[in-house]
Amino acid sequence: MSAATTRSRTPDRLCAEAVDLARSAAEEAAAPGVVGEHAGLVSEGDRVVTHFFECKEMGYRGWRWAVTVARASRSKFVTLDEVVLLPGPDALLAPEWVPWSERLRPGDMGPGDLLPTDAEDLRLEPGYSGEDEPLPNSPVSHDMAELVEAEDAEVTGGVPANLPFAPTRGSIAAVAEELGMRRARVLSRYGLHTAADRWDEGFGAKTAMAQAAPAACVSCGFLVPIGGSLGQAFGVCANEFAPADGRMVSLTYGCGGHSEAAVMPAPPRSAPPRLDETRVDPFPLRPSPDSGSVSVGSEETEAEADLGHS
Repeated sequence: MSAATTRSRTPDRLCAEAVDLARSAAEEAAAPGVVGEHAGLVSEGDRVVTHFFECKEMGYRGWRWAVTVARASRSKFVTLDEVVLLPGPDALLAPEWVPWSERLRPGDMGPGDLLPTDAEDLRLEPGYSGEDEPLPNSPVSHDMAELVEAEDAEVTGGVPANLPFAPTRGSIAAVAEELGMRRARVLSRYGLHTAADRWDEGFGAKTAMAQAAPAACVSCGFLVPIGGSLGQAFGVCANEFAPADGRMVSLTYGCGGHSEAAVMPAPPRSAPPRLDETRVDPFPLRPSPDSGSVSVGSEETEAEADLGHS
């Protein structure tokens, strides 16, 4: 170990004794009454010492006022170097700063909020950026014009020849617009895969709802199919009673609201009653003449029957 290193680790005596000078500098830089007791010192180098004082200001628990003093070589006068408020070993610190793009979570956006997209966003890629050039066989294309001039021919009058530009129908731009590619940026393969993974995690085959479902969404009548490559694995749920109503669901997802989960049984028919109380059996007040209880044609018997005699 060199002599210079030994001297740098040993605090200078005059600088170490300049506690009052360091305190006065700290009190001048801080608000009144916030500089506490002397909390030690540390040697910063040859004839350079930093004194620490407790900070009593609210909200700065564990912080210390650091006052650095120095002395020139062969000089007996200690001078002030700098005063700064520094956190101590047990200081209360704010969490590490994280960019807003990394702090943003789904559902954080509200009405009126704008979410700028990075120009180098991996989820997006440039769309169709080619110019709307006429087709090679178009009457107004550059190749056809040069061919006509070389052969000293004339284009006969007609509808295509009089057009100032190539017809949009059937052009590359028209096909790109029909496919949804006439945008500044479109979804990249990476963005497509991340979206599919996110949807499958929320409404996929590994969820608890799908594990307990009687069948998958691929056979449900409430599933609305979508186009594109995502349509091979996802669809939109249209069952208002399902937990995924209006959400993008995997075809392997399922819930208890499946259209074919259970057929409503027909209402049961009640068994015929043992004692029929709905029918009325007629009972005559008088016996029938041919019942055998009275003789037919007997006036006396009929009179007695009217009076109730036997």
